[in-house]
Amino acid sequence: MISPKDVSRLMSTQHPDNVHPPFFSDSSVLSGEDEIKEAFYAFSHLKIREQLWDCEGKEVDNFVVKKLLSRYEPFFEANQLGRDRFLTLRVQNPDVEKNEAKILLETLESIPRNYDVANVFYQNNIPPIFEVTVPMVSSSDVLVRIHQYYRKFVSGKNSASLFENDVRISEWIGRFYPEDIIVTPLFEDMDSMLSADRITEDYMRRMKPLNGDRPYQRVWLARSDPALNYGSASAVLLEKVVLQRLKALEERTSTPILPILGCGSAPFRGHFTPETADQILKGYPSVHTFTAQSAFKYDYDESVVRKSVASISEARTSNPAPVEEEKVLPIIEKIKNQYQKDVALAAPFINDIAKFVPQRRKRVLHIGLFGYSRESAGIKLPRAIKFTASLYSLGIPPELLGLSALSEKDVEIILDSYKNFYFDHETAVRYFNRENLRILPPSLRKSVEKAASLFDSEPDEKHTKITSIIAKDYSKKNFAPMEENITRAATLRKFLG
Repeated sequence: MISPKDVSRLMSTQHPDNVHPPFFSDSSVLSGEDEIKEAFYAFSHLKIREQLWDCEGKEVDNFVVKKLLSRYEPFFEANQLGRDRFLTLRVQNPDVEKNEAKILLETLESIPRNYDVANVFYQNNIPPIFEVTVPMVSSSDVLVRIHQYYRKFVSGKNSASLFENDVRISEWIGRFYPEDIIVTPLFEDMDSMLSADRITEDYMRRMKPLNGDRPYQRVWLARSDPALNYGSASAVLLEKVVLQRLKALEERTSTPILPILGCGSAPFRGHFTPETADQILKGYPSVHTFTAQSAFKYDYDESVVRKSVASISEARTSNPAPVEEEKVLPIIEKIKNQYQKDVALAAPFINDIAKFVPQRRKRVLHIGLFGYSRESAGIKLPRAIKFTASLYSLGIPPELLGLSALSEKDVEIILDSYKNFYFDHETAVRYFNRENLRILPPSLRKSVEKAASLFDSEPDEKHTKITSIIAKDYSKKNFAPMEENITRAATLRKFLG
């Protein structure tokens, strides 16, 4: 296993938030073979050392290592997978994704096969894949199950025989390496995130008799889904609380905890771009790894991206920003409650516009219900990228939803721990089109106007013009030019959603 200092500061991911397709793709919708090229591009051109290989919600290519090594042999001779460049698998969570649960087993079985390919290439017994990330974690049980399944039924086949007095499977088929893997939890909802330190500690305790003291433990915190469910400001404050708790866990266990923050380019989804990365790193000083999603990679000039990657890679982590939980948690709840009222009113517009947001990657993501109150059956919404793109396309930045609940005192408390509050929201308000409030219900219009009044930002006139056309076409049910205009507006922002 690598040491904490060698864990990548950036993780290239397959989140489809980009406006423009990459140069190596013949289609605006990336699919399997494009993602092989994408991994190589991230490793070789952008100098990002870790690529997330998403096995969740799409057809999975389990021969990724073979394809990379055979197609780009000179590069990978000089940059070894598993030592210099890293592939991290995001797998299914069988507790939640019942229909795709068995794909998890296929994915785990592919790890030794990829090892064999790499060992023929390198001949030094370094596994090219040794880490899996599990989404939607709500207890340590699923982490232990996946870890133990691999040890017992994948690498565990080494010592098994098929019948009495027969040779071991390892003698018949060959040994199964690596013998162990790293399992990283991904926390996505409020209850689980607020329990992330406890769940992670429980997992570490349960696995310690088998693994001994590990050199580090990664913990991935989602940014988009919490924003989608509770509001952007609530999501940031929630992250701050969790990061403080994870630091306390590190001190209790004397094990380095290396947080991952899943952030996109839109302020609503993290505001992490090549142009803003330095500011976001200051806002999350204890986060070890940030995700470089598709807009980060493809909506900026390559030289700008490479310069940012180099700067991020050299930056050092420090202690998290201090948070007074007893003050912040009630504000999170206050924003969340207003946000969910606002979203319930905006849902018809969001769902209508989302149909015309262009697709950027061939995948079927897990879909759930957005529950906005216990009294309601819930309302359906698109996933976070299309949700964000829909509201921005109407000139209604989603960051504004829920903020009308704040008092001046609340804002003062927020600024104590969320230093980038104005930076994030004033960027978003550049794309606010006040004229388009007329299409909203009166109470939502009032809520958005009050939230917008908190910030002083000059509107982007070109974006305003395009979003006015979109709103006018939407009102007249003139849908033919909708996708083109949504793309035009996104081009100005340098992110789709």
